Amino acid sequence: MNPELRNRLIKATAGGAIALATVLIQWHEGVLYTPYRDSGGVLSVCYGHTGAVAISSPVSATSLLDSDQKAAMAIVDANVTAPLTENQKAALASFVYNVARGAFARSTLLKKLNAGDRAGACDEMRCWKYVDGKVSKGLVNWRSVEREFCLKPL
Repeated sequence: MNPELRNRLIKATAGGAIALATVLIQWHEGVLYTPYRDSGGVLSVCYGHTGAVAISSPVSATSLLDSDQKAAMAIVDANVTAPLTENQKAALASFVYNVARGAFARSTLLKKLNAGDRAGACDEMRCWKYVDGKVSKGLVNWRSVEREFCLKPL
């Protein structure tokens, strides 16, 4: 894991899973204040927000990220029946933020997690590295950090 990211995550531990996931997302998404097409062609803004994106409206990156992150955490809470550590919740919320609700709900990762196979579930994160059928180095890096975070504490 990148040492700077590791330091940011250590500082965020006091804030719990939401704070940890926010650091993961900010690190891997980056921020653009004007709407853009992401690598999959989806209209996005700020930290990868894909909801209603108005081309000419000013937006608050922090408020969009906060809202989107709370929604991702709610999806984790609603779908995961196994007990989770704060690190696992953070890794899963970051994952859901990137892959979206439906993909997570149908995933082998979720099935393994709810069946008690934590290591297998965390390993499944590595499968989610494709954009338009091609391996994305950015997603490989993101999934690697999420997996590491999911498997063990800082």
